[in-house]
Amino acid sequence: MWKYEKRLQFPVNIKKKDLRMAKLLVTQYGGSNGELAAAFRYLNQRYTMPDNRGKALLTDIGTEELAHVEMISTMIYQLMKDATVEEIKEAGLDSHYAEHKRALYPTDANGVPFTVAYFATTGDPKADLSEDMAAEQKARAVYENLIDLTNDPDVIAPLLWLRQREIVHFQRFKELYEMYVKEGY
Repeated sequence: MWKYEKRLQFPVNIKKKDLRMAKLLVTQYGGSNGELAAAFRYLNQRYTMPDNRGKALLTDIGTEELAHVEMISTMIYQLMKDATVEEIKEAGLDSHYAEHKRALYPTDANGVPFTVAYFATTGDPKADLSEDMAAEQKARAVYENLIDLTNDPDVIAPLLWLRQREIVHFQRFKELYEMYVKEGY
């Protein structure tokens, strides 16, 4: 079922340490509009799609969202690489450091831990796809906000790529939604 290639979907090669950006970017890891929530949302909703088209689309996009988690994690790691404890404290990451040291932990930018309350599955394909379209638009907006908060081209490039994937996912969900409306699901 899985073919793992030891490379990211889009290259991440951040050269400059930026703990402030790492603190903000973590929201796309474990925040309500982040990649982890999207992956869980789609991989759970796929089971109640009425046909194989829906099951396949949610499986494909849910799996891709897991690859996006890997990209975000890599970005955060690179942004924090070689940071001293003093720099971690100055960036306001000391509470994270106290609990997790340098390990990634899914939270939003305010440190609120990930929760499954961030996503829903109703068993109604149109309701679930409507939520999925909204989720993709919210993730796109967050990526745009993050892009506004940095001037590092090594950070901006993967953020732009991820933003574009949100647009593509929205379009695929919209197409499936419209098909299901037309077919009376």
